[in-house]
Amino acid sequence: MNLLILGGTAWLGRAIASAALDAGHSVTCVARGENVPEGVTLIRADRDTDDALAAVTSQHWDAIIDVARQPGQVRRAVSDLEPVADRYVFVSSGSAYADQGTIGQDEDAPRLPPLDADAIDTPDDYGSAKVACEDAVIAAFGADRSLIARAGLIGGPGDHTGRTGYWPWRFSHPAADDGTVLVPELPELPAALIDVRDLAAWLVACAVDGTTGVVNAGGIPIPLPDFLEIAREVAGHHGSLAPVSSGWLLDHGVNEWSGPRSLPLWLADRDWWGLNSRSNDRALAAGLRLRPLRETLADTLEWELAQAHPGPHGAGLTDAEERELLTALAADGSRPQR
Repeated sequence: MNLLILGGTAWLGRAIASAALDAGHSVTCVARGENVPEGVTLIRADRDTDDALAAVTSQHWDAIIDVARQPGQVRRAVSDLEPVADRYVFVSSGSAYADQGTIGQDEDAPRLPPLDADAIDTPDDYGSAKVACEDAVIAAFGADRSLIARAGLIGGPGDHTGRTGYWPWRFSHPAADDGTVLVPELPELPAALIDVRDLAAWLVACAVDGTTGVVNAGGIPIPLPDFLEIAREVAGHHGSLAPVSSGWLLDHGVNEWSGPRSLPLWLADRDWWGLNSRSNDRALAAGLRLRPLRETLADTLEWELAQAHPGPHGAGLTDAEERELLTALAADGSRPQR
């Protein structure tokens, strides 16, 4: 199979290129970076320029896989490549949905309005930008020659956002001398992630098989306490847990989901609980195979420990912040532990 990947040097794109090579395909990547797997043909180009894809429009492609987020890039790509490609696989996002509060929604849920602009202006544009990308792909290739894969939270080795690695890291490296770890107390909050390697292998298989339609590609949601227990077991943590309410965390300046001074995967606002709990039944029926969460977290912890500067990065609490919060909890006289 002659496969063209638009991207291929960043985390997911590189995983897709590796999966395609492992499956025995001929792989070409168009990207600004250089970090492609050995064996890939790299064409360096800036997709914000009108002639970025000129070098790949003179040959036939069995399939294209695109991980872009900028509508202008996708609009140019589908216009340039529709005449020379059999099908188009676009990696969209669950952020394309208008309702992020309802748990268990499927692919028929309403989307956000598409972004008119060619480029994202603020992070709030991300979901609408993905909708605009989806529309461009379907308008050019049609529903019978395209797959829209709306990815959920992607995790696994190489996750520089820190969302996958923080909890196994924290449980393996408690900041407190007695091994206590601060955790959010939200037993009903769903948590899920899809291993980047599983997503990449499935996208390549879909390109080969000609899978079409709109599909949610995410992990299987489980309660956040169960997720944390798996991370704890992977890390071999035997200390106490200090569960605290969302109100307490917000009052003490802890951020939700990701970023600095955060607790990854924690969502206090129930209007966002559907973000990480969408139905993936259609993807499973289309051949998506998910490895155990335990394996993903263990492999991610191993990757974290191999970094030049291991420890919380991109998301989570620093050791100093963790100790500060535990001290504040003890001072409140409200330090429940289990």
